[in-house]
Formats: sequence, structure tokens, C-alpha cells
Amino acid sequence: MHRLTLMTTPSFSRKRLRGVSLIESLVAIVVMALGILGIVGVQMRTLADTQTSVRRAQAIRLIEDIGERAKANPNALANINAYLTGFGDAPSVPDCSSGCGPAQLAAYDVAVWKKTIKENLPLGQAAIFIPPAESALTTGQRQLGVMIAWRENERHDADSTFKDNTDTTKILDNGEWKAGAGDTACPDKHTCHLQYLPVASRCAPYSPGGVTSYYCPGP
Repeated sequence: MHRLTLMTTPSFSRKRLRGVSLIESLVAIVVMALGILGIVGVQMRTLADTQTSVRRAQAIRLIEDIGERAKANPNALANINAYLTGFGDAPSVPDCSSGCGPAQLAAYDVAVWKKTIKENLPLGQAAIFIPPAESALTTGQRQLGVMIAWRENERHDADSTFKDNTDTTKILDNGEWKAGAGDTACPDKHTCHLQYLPVASRCAPYSPGGVTSYYCPGP
């Protein structure tokens, strides 16, 4: 009669196998955690890029808004300086319930416009200035530079070129970034959008007696 001999695994071998299984499980957990962190990082980066695009689109629409307001002013060209405002200015809204002249209408539009920017963009602010190419002119200025600034929800690295590559207020000249708006610079730790708007020429200039004034047709 033959005896059936059962081969058993020594207890120390079973312990080693259990130890290997535990290490494999830990490695799998670590790999899975790294994969999840990578996916979350990509989603956060995509969300930040989307928010930047949305805010820049809002800035473009707001610049178009002040451009349309200037077109509606029948004498905007003669009162072009009434549109000028700095980032730190917070003009009060004039009372135009009983009517406003062209200069008062410009001040009203700028005040309402800056209030809208503050309400629609995070820490939003704006500046309107005479473009550098026309700043030396005493007459004949026909453009306005409009810069809108807002804060992004991300850390800014001062040593990185990321902000320079996405800052639409700068121009690349011979491989160097230079200010595209003259003395009007984007506020620190802000993202800015810059556009130049032609001022509507609805009023014809004439010079009776050597004094230049403007004739605006209409009621």
C-alpha cells in the first residue's frame, strides 16, 4: 500500500508570502494615488485656463461697452479728456436725470463703466489713457487706450515667463518684452487686457475767428 504524502508549506514561507502581498498592495495604492493626483492637477489647470479665458472675454466685452458709450456721445471727440481715468480713480456717478452735456455724459459713462468692472471681475479695475503715439500731440488726438485689470486665482512666480507670455499689454521687441501702453502699466499681481479704441468723429471741426470748435449735427 502506498502512502499519500502531503507537502505542506513551512510557516515561515507563508509569512514571507503574506509580506510580499502587503508590499504589492501598498505599491498599487501609491500608484493609484499618484494617478488620481495627476488627474486632479490636470483638471485644476484646465479650470484655471477656462477661468482666464472667460475673464478675458468679459474684459473684451467691457471695453466694447465703453467704446459704444463713446460712440453714443455726440461730441466725444471734443471731450476726449473727459474719458481719462486711472486705476486708482473711483469717480462718483453724476446725476443726469435732468440732462447732461457731452463732458458730463462722458463722466457719467466712465463712472458707471468702472462700477460694472468692479462688480464683474475679481478686484477689477480699469484705466483709460491717451495712447503713447498721440500723447505728445496738443490737438488731433483721436484714440483712447483702455486697460482692464483683474486678479487670477493662482500664484504668480516672479521668475517665470508665464505672465509675460500671456500679458496682452506688452509687445515683443527684438526678443525683449516692452510696455505697450507707455507709462500706463498693468498693476502688480494682476492680469490685464489692453485695447485701443478710435473715438467717433461725429462732430465736424471749424475755426471761426481762429478758434477751433466743433459742429455736431442732429437735434
